[in-house]
Order: sequence, then structure tokens, then C-alpha cells
Amino acid sequence: MAATALDFAFSPIQDLHRHRTRQIHSLFPASADWTKRPADAYCLAHHALEGAETAARVGDAHAFEWYQAHPDANGAALATPSSVGPRIVLSPDPSRMPRSPISDTAYYVLGPDPALAPADELALTTAAYETATQNGFGSLLADHAVITCLLRRKTLDDTLVSWAITRLPGTVYTDHVDDPVVLARDQIHEAGHNWLNDALTSTGCKLSEKATFHSPWRNSQRPAFGFLHACWAFPLTMIYTARVLNQTEGAVYQFLARYLAQQRRLLATTTTDHATALALVPHPALRNRLRHVYTAALSL
Repeated sequence: MAATALDFAFSPIQDLHRHRTRQIHSLFPASADWTKRPADAYCLAHHALEGAETAARVGDAHAFEWYQAHPDANGAALATPSSVGPRIVLSPDPSRMPRSPISDTAYYVLGPDPALAPADELALTTAAYETATQNGFGSLLADHAVITCLLRRKTLDDTLVSWAITRLPGTVYTDHVDDPVVLARDQIHEAGHNWLNDALTSTGCKLSEKATFHSPWRNSQRPAFGFLHACWAFPLTMIYTARVLNQTEGAVYQFLARYLAQQRRLLATTTTDHATALALVPHPALRNRLRHVYTAALSL
């Protein structure tokens, strides 16, 4: 039986997706193909915009013309069915992913020659979407993990690295261990970051950078923006892990059990700072969402 779904619907985000997508599409002469789901169109429009801007900066006329003709970055042709809708699964070479002033981390943009994932990684990722859905996180991944870029294949003993960037919302970059339960955890974490970025933007929340808070995850002082991001994304993965843990066994069970125990210890050290940081969020509904998930994770 599927777990109770968490509510990630937030009307300011839906409004942002529609408005921003219309703005981007107005810059392209061709009409977009993939417009049935606002979140999908929003994600792909940002890829097309980033690709077109990059092509223009370096004088690549061929690439610029391609993006002008494909304002959805050809996403409709690349998508595969999943439990949360059509998804795009990529497998770019991390060593060839660019870095630029738009991001502190490497990233990958859809283009004329996409690095599509092989069949086994495609199956792995669609299984991860299904696992997330069965454990209550389907709507989060439906709107905030439209594209998954699988990076390095690792083992459970390795450090798994994942990230998202604000310029490419709806996109998740992550290592993986060939297990859909673990991959779903990391998709949820990064989709959570994408959700909060959109929530802050759509509500016009500007968080003061004057106050800093100790982040046990980085063992450093962070401004409210980064601290609240951590106190949202990690609790989401804690809730997911607690729900999925008894569906696993062996090495994966041990890995996730250790992870949950570690996150409980880290989160418990943030209670005073979290209350202070949360008071800096001026939007009541958003503040309540962040508090609800944090409290639920704290009670695990």
C-alpha cells in the first residue's frame, strides 16, 4: 500500500512556472511542443534559454539556431514514461560538464546531441520515481525533478554527491549506486532544493544575509538561505528514509539505517537556530510549510 502523499502543492510556485515559461517562450520564434504540464515546460524552457544564451556568447550560430527552433530543448522527443509523468534521464560525462559564472558546480544543458542514459540507467531511474511515489513524494518529483542527470556509478561505501542549480530548475544531478531506493532519496533531496528555490522566488522572499547559523551538515556558519535549505531538504530525505527503510534489506538497509541515525543527530542540534531562521521568512504559508516538515523529521 502506498504511503500517505506529502502535500507539495503551492499556488505561488504554479503561478511562477506559468509566468516564467511564457516570458522565456516569448524570446523564441518557434512554439514549444511540451506544454501540457507547467512544471515540465518551465524546466525545459530554462534549458533552452541557457543553451541559447551560451551559444550566443560564444558565437555558435548553429547551436543558437537549434535552440531557437526548439524552445523546449527537444524535451518531448527525449522523454520516457514514469509514475510521475514523462521524464528525461541523462548520463553526461562529469569530466566534460562545463563550469561557468552561473554555477559553483558543474552542470549539463540539453542540446542538439543529448547524453541520453543507457537502458539500465533509464530503468533504474524510472524505478526510483516509482519508489518515491509509493512513499509519498511523487508530486515533489513530478514538478521538481523533470530531468535527472546520472553522474558517477559508485558503491555504498563511497561518498554520493548530488546537487541542483537555480539557473536550471527541475533538474537533478546525482551519483548513484544502482539501487532505486537510494537514488530516490537523492532525487528527493535535490528536488526539495528546487522546490524551495521556486517557493522563495514566487513569494518574493528575500532572506537577510546578516545573520548566520551553524550548519552541522557543513560544520560551518551559513546565512539563513543555505541553513533553511538544509533544514528542509535533509528532513525530506529523513521522512522518506523512515518510510522506505523496512522495504529494504542487507547492505541497503544498513546504509539507510545509518543515514537516518546520523540525520537525527544532526537535525537535533539545529532546533534553536531553526526557530530563529524561520522567523526571517516573511511569507506565513511558506514558513508553515518549512516548519511542518522540519517538525515531522524531528519527531522520527
